[in-house]
Amino acid sequence: MTFRRLDLDDPALPGAFGRPAVTVGVFDGVHLGHAALLGRLVASARAGGVAPVVVTFWPHPRAVLGGGAPPLICTLAHRVALLRRQGAAGVVVLPFDAEVAAWSPEDFARRVLHDRLGASRVVVGADHRFGRGRQGDVALLGRLGERLGFVAEPVPLLETGGLKASSTAVRDALGRGDLALAARLLGRPASVLGRVVRGDQRGRALGFPTANVDLGAALRPPRGVYAVRARLVVDHEDGPWLPAVANVGRRPTVAADGQDLVEVHLLEGGRDLYGLDLEVELVVRLRDERRFDGLDALRDQIGRDVARAREALGV
Repeated sequence: MTFRRLDLDDPALPGAFGRPAVTVGVFDGVHLGHAALLGRLVASARAGGVAPVVVTFWPHPRAVLGGGAPPLICTLAHRVALLRRQGAAGVVVLPFDAEVAAWSPEDFARRVLHDRLGASRVVVGADHRFGRGRQGDVALLGRLGERLGFVAEPVPLLETGGLKASSTAVRDALGRGDLALAARLLGRPASVLGRVVRGDQRGRALGFPTANVDLGAALRPPRGVYAVRARLVVDHEDGPWLPAVANVGRRPTVAADGQDLVEVHLLEGGRDLYGLDLEVELVVRLRDERRFDGLDALRDQIGRDVARAREALGV
């Protein structure tokens, strides 16, 4: 089945995925705990001869419910790509607003799982809560499934080396710049993904053209210069990894009062990337961001950064 990303109100639903196996959650970061749940979803779908489908929320429910949403690890496009790589045949985005927040557990199960998706089975974490005020639990989901025609399958929580694999733990590791711990919790190197937007082309003038990656409100890695790998993600297809160097920060030499940016220089050059989604995998942090005495000094340092990135990446 070709991968599809749909919104809950898309006219292609219901019926787009037959009678799928479904899981529900925010899935920010798609870490190892999520991967265990998604692996169970895919296995359950395969056993039943149906499609594995993920329902995710946008924006984060806490942004609507109050108390403030945490900084997201991933843009929505990144989350969808990561869910696809875990084996999902489709991702359905549920626009979360005050009306959805007011749905009872019964409303949610009927409107989303039954009416829109026609779920045959629903795979969730053992601590899953749903509906208004998080009133619904796995036991209630099972009873609702008996009435609505799906089977509820709870999955135990996963711990990694005694540390719970959670979005909070990943967020904390990335905030401290602990790429090794973040990678252990994610089950892969940390990465970001966003749309390439036009900048002021200062990098081109310095001889090192960069792609400016717009991460929206998603979490940035700590400021600094990184050896990275980058690839395009176009129409739910992943391009090849390319060696690159990235700067995360405010470019204090040229724009000290600017907004934090993620600027990526492909070591082997490349095509015009404007308007495309670029994923950037953080390999090693090379140095802190700092201010230089003029553009010549900055150009010389970028040259050294590129040489170190080549060494770190083995190219």
